[in-house]
Amino acid sequence: MMKVACIGELLIDFFCKDVNATVMEGNTFMKQAGGAPANVCSVISAFGGEAHFAGKVGDDAFGQYLEKTLQKHGVHTKMLKKDPHHHTTLAFVSLDAKGERDFTFARGADQYYEFTDIDNDQLDDIKMFHFGSATALLSDPFRETYLSLMENSDKQNKFISFDPNYREDLWGGNIDAFVEGAKACCRNADLVKVSEDELALITKETDLSRGTALLHQLGVAVVTVTLGAKGTYLSTPSFNRMVPSINIKSIDSTGAGDAFIGALLYQFSKETDCFGMLTNEQQLVDLVTFSNVVAALVCTRIGAMNIPTLDDVQQFLSRSNRP
Repeated sequence: MMKVACIGELLIDFFCKDVNATVMEGNTFMKQAGGAPANVCSVISAFGGEAHFAGKVGDDAFGQYLEKTLQKHGVHTKMLKKDPHHHTTLAFVSLDAKGERDFTFARGADQYYEFTDIDNDQLDDIKMFHFGSATALLSDPFRETYLSLMENSDKQNKFISFDPNYREDLWGGNIDAFVEGAKACCRNADLVKVSEDELALITKETDLSRGTALLHQLGVAVVTVTLGAKGTYLSTPSFNRMVPSINIKSIDSTGAGDAFIGALLYQFSKETDCFGMLTNEQQLVDLVTFSNVVAALVCTRIGAMNIPTLDDVQQFLSRSNRP
C-alpha cells in the first residue's frame, strides 16, 4: 500500500449550532478540527491507508488540539510544523436548512508553510500526493511551497491528485488569479476532482463534456466532477459517464468532497499500478461508486471527520447490487 501525503491547511472549524443561521446571525459555536487536506487524510487512515499530513499550525492550544486529533485518527504528523509567531487558522461555519455552508475565515499559520519546513527524507518515501488546499494558492510563501512540491513530485513521476477547493470568501474578486493557479496545478496532476461550479470557473464551460475536455488538454488523465445527489461525472480522454450516488437525507455537507477524494485515493493507494488504473474504465467506475457512497454517508453526520466505517460503505454497496 502506498503512503499518501496531503498538503494544505489544518484549522479549527467553529460550527454554528443555531439552526438555519448565517455566521453573522449565529450565537453558539462548537469547536471541530477541519481543513480539507486534513479531512482527506482522516478518510484514508479510517479505511486502513497510510496518510501523512503536511502543513503548519500555530504553536498554541488550537494547534496542539489539531495535532492530537490527527494522531487520534491515525494520521502521521511528522510533516506538521508548529509556528510560534502566528496563530492557528480559524474558520466559522454555519448551515442553512438544506445543509449548505456559510464561511468566515481568520487565516493564520497555514500560509507560512515553507519548502524548508519539509524533510527531504520524508518526501522520498511518499509516492502519492494530494494537493487539496483551499488556501494554498492565495499567497507566498505557502503558494510557492505548494507549487514547488507539486512540480518536483511530477518530475519524479509520483501520483498527483488535485482539488482546487475554491472558496469565494477567500478569493473575493481575484478570480483570475485563482484560475491561473488552478490551471498550473492541473498541468501537473494525474487526477483532478472539481465541483460543477469549479469546472465552469476554471474552463469557462458549463457543459461537462467540453469542460472536462479542456482539463484533459492540460494533461489531466482523470477528472471527476462531483454533482451532489446526482452523483459524479467521470471523464478520461477516451470515455466519460455519470456514476450515480445513493439517496440520503443530508444534514451537513461539510467535508463531503473531501470524503469523496479521500475514499478515491485510499483505493488508488492499494494498487501496485495506480497509473494503469487511470485508463481502466470499469475499475474507475467501481472506485467512483465506492467514493460516492462514502461522500453521501458523511452528509448524514455532523462534522467533516465523522467518517463511516468500511463496513458501513460495503453494506450500502451490497444492498444496491441486490436484484
